[in-house]
Amino acid sequence: MNSDLDRSSRKSDDPSNSRISHREHYPWATSLAGMHEFVWQRLVRGVADRRSPARHPTLATVSANGLPSARTVVLRAATPATHCLEFHTAVGSEKVAHLQQQPIAAVHIWDATPRLQIRGVGRVSMARGDDVAAVWERIPEASRRAYSAGPVPGSPIDGPDAWVAEPDPTALVVLTLSLDRLDVLHLGEPHRRAVFERGSGWVGTWVVP
Repeated sequence: MNSDLDRSSRKSDDPSNSRISHREHYPWATSLAGMHEFVWQRLVRGVADRRSPARHPTLATVSANGLPSARTVVLRAATPATHCLEFHTAVGSEKVAHLQQQPIAAVHIWDATPRLQIRGVGRVSMARGDDVAAVWERIPEASRRAYSAGPVPGSPIDGPDAWVAEPDPTALVVLTLSLDRLDVLHLGEPHRRAVFERGSGWVGTWVVP
């Protein structure tokens, strides 16, 4: 019996078994094409699934004095064919002011279940008014308060609730992040990391984790 236990212990400690387990549980992480496809599956899921980690990415912009400025946003659309992500914000928000000066941004997502970190950078275009009228019509009434003609976000107020939200369709700004680069890290065993760039047709390159 002890010999059987010893053999079982040796088998579980064998590094090759970790690699086999990795292939079985994370087959998408063993090829560049598989990793790229899986990333977009997770991003697309984030649009539809409110509980998905990709639903609330961190979006970072550059302030007027050159400092990074990060905040949590809601992913509204993810389009694999164009490698674009869409977010919504209010015209008076800090991020809009940043993007007017420097139309670049970075996005970060940590997806714990597949042990996946997704980072992307690219240029941001902004649309509002008549160009996003159809988007406004799809926003539920309760959610329209986020796009207000009231005080600019970040303005000082006398108390925690001393402001009034005034939904205004002209306050809605649709941000489209056109990705130029994706940096994907899988913290499996072993760790694997790949970089995909628009300039190379998104073929991908393995890099040191």
